[in-house]
Parts: sequence; C-alpha cells; structure tokens
Amino acid sequence: MTRLTTGDRAPAFRLPDADGRTVALADFRGRRLVLYFYPADLTPGCTIEACDFNDELATLEGLGAAVVGVSPDGAATHQTFRERHGLGFPLLSDPDHTVMAAYGAYGEKSLYGKTVVGVIRSTFVIGPTGRIEHAWYGVKAKGHAARVRAALEG
Repeated sequence: MTRLTTGDRAPAFRLPDADGRTVALADFRGRRLVLYFYPADLTPGCTIEACDFNDELATLEGLGAAVVGVSPDGAATHQTFRERHGLGFPLLSDPDHTVMAAYGAYGEKSLYGKTVVGVIRSTFVIGPTGRIEHAWYGVKAKGHAARVRAALEG
C-alpha cells in the first residue's frame, strides 16, 4: 500500500454523491479540498468525525477549503446520514475501494488487536494545484477536524 505525502500529486477521482451527481477532483481546481475517508455511515466514530467536520465547515470554507467525505456506502445510506445529522458537505460512494486504495486509505489495519483489511480513516488537504498539502492516516475521529483546521490556519 502506497501512502501519499506532502507534495505528491493527488490521484484523480470521479465518484457519485448521495444525490447521484458525479463529483471529481477537477471540480475543486483552484481551491483547497479536505478529502476524508471513513469506514461507514451511521456508526459512532464516523458520526463523530462527520459532525466535527460539519461544525468546522464554515471556518474551513472561510480558509478556502471545501470538505468531502468518502466511504464505501451507497447513495441511500449517505442520504440518511446527511439528513439525520444535517451535514452540509458531499458524501461520495467508493464501493469497490478504488479511490481509497489510490490514496492509501484502504488496506491492512489493526482492529481490536487483529489485522484486518478495510478502510483506513484518513484525511488529505489537497491544494489548489492538485498537490497534497497534508496527509493523515489512521486518525482518531474525535477532534480530528479541529486538527485539520489548525493545519490550514498555520
């Protein structure tokens, strides 16, 4: 599994959102993008992370960054998750993990002391020219959005 680092070109992607529209990396050219990968909608940790990003959304947008979440879940689950928690940013579906793998956000990880294959909770700040400005792997859900905000402010 390849991990991206600062300065790497962000892998291009085109994925459907909760409403069936295609969202692509190219849509964000000229501005920053906070792209985060999470295991599943409607689970405790993923809900905390999504709500934290939602709470930081106005500040992140004020810093010139859009926010997009990606999980393997489909449109119906994304719609429920978005509506239940009032999420104001797109949730994209990557059911075959292709984009996750390209970002190093899918592969072996430790879960309760066992090695499993799955989504690695990861976040990337992609700059206006499509280069990785920050990359975090194996993040803890709670408080991570504030860490991303601090990186953008700094």
